[in-house]
Amino acid sequence: MSDALPFLVHHGYSVLFVGVLAEQLGLPVPAAPLLLAAGALAGAGQLNLAVAIGLAASASLLSDSFWYELGRRRGSQVLRFLCRIALEPDSCVRRTEDVFARHGARSLIVAKFIPGLSTVAPPLAGIFRMRLPRFVFFDALGSLIWVGSYAGLGFVFSGELERIGAAAAGLGTRLVGLLVAGLAAYVGWKYLQRQRFIRRLRVARITADELKSKLDAGENVVIVDLRHSLDFEAEPEMIPGALLLAPEQLEARHNEIPRDRDVILYCT
Repeated sequence: MSDALPFLVHHGYSVLFVGVLAEQLGLPVPAAPLLLAAGALAGAGQLNLAVAIGLAASASLLSDSFWYELGRRRGSQVLRFLCRIALEPDSCVRRTEDVFARHGARSLIVAKFIPGLSTVAPPLAGIFRMRLPRFVFFDALGSLIWVGSYAGLGFVFSGELERIGAAAAGLGTRLVGLLVAGLAAYVGWKYLQRQRFIRRLRVARITADELKSKLDAGENVVIVDLRHSLDFEAEPEMIPGALLLAPEQLEARHNEIPRDRDVILYCT
């Protein structure tokens, strides 16, 4: 086997299990290369493919069950936490909610193939009280498909991956440096994009206390609740007098928003 995979060769199943578990818990550990490598090792006779797939899928289900239970017990606090650590939190959570609204439990089958959804989908299932047996069935199926796809590719193309690994090993520390620099540049760019977006929003933002002061003072303002329907189901409380309007309804219902006074929007 190539020197590019020595650690996985020597520690095999335990590395695969811990790596998948860590990634699905939200740590910055790339599980896809581990799954490809495990498949390649299985193709070379170093690992048992069925055992590797079973262990990796079990690790995925275990971490997802943790997030599911956390979502069920802590509710929207979990999503707020994920918003703070994600590079694109708003779009990530919104995409997850849209997928759940359209497909329900079946969305768990494809969530792991969509960047950002893998970590958010399990706690969202808990927040909206999906029954545990239903969650386990669909999440286990999705985990098996995800793990099997990557490990299967590694198994089928084990020879090609070994040659790629040998070429990568020849680059030594230069390859590691390039990968680290590329990752740092990507994270930095996303961070700067988000900071610019937040700065633009702050210009037009008011705090909850400022809004309360306006309402207590009797100011005639329009309040529009832009929460997703799933967010509203989880926490149906509304600011008195607010207009509930999903973002996708803005074009069709914009005439319901008065134009002769201040309009205050809020969402999750």
